[in-house]
Amino acid sequence: MISDTKKWLKEVVVGLNLCPFSHPVVAKDQVHYAVSSGSNDAHLKAFFVKQLKYLLDHEPEVVATSLLMFPEGLESFDDYLEVLAWFEDLLAQADLEDHVQLASFHPRYQFDEVPADDLSHFTNRAPYPTIHLIRQEEMSKVLKHVENPEQIYQDNIDCLERLGREKVEAMCPWGKG
Repeated sequence: MISDTKKWLKEVVVGLNLCPFSHPVVAKDQVHYAVSSGSNDAHLKAFFVKQLKYLLDHEPEVVATSLLMFPEGLESFDDYLEVLAWFEDLLAQADLEDHVQLASFHPRYQFDEVPADDLSHFTNRAPYPTIHLIRQEEMSKVLKHVENPEQIYQDNIDCLERLGREKVEAMCPWGKG
């Protein structure tokens, strides 16, 4: 599972430059990968809190960011979105929104009000349901060097459209319709 995620991160996210911030942390091996071993509420909460603490207890030079993978119980995109919203609430309750943000990835990721077969969904598709813990401070540092951060999303869609459906689905076979 971790090897599949590392491959996706290197070949798709970094390889296609879908996230211009990812290359340095991947190259320096500063990504922490954690796999949830359960899916009940108590386990999910304990896992999230433990991983959040792990990230915040390490210096950014050691652990810059974390990818939390959920192989069981969140196969449904709607169930995944409920857990993501719950984790965002937990982050707010802990008053950590200024320190950590969450990014979401799922094999069946689908943006609201976008046709189901649109390639844009692949910008947020990953081999497993995944929640990315991002340090706000590190993101702010990087964003200072990005001229048009709001353009990243559209650039990613343009990249996938240039590649075409066949190539995108070959790179991300778990994300096919």
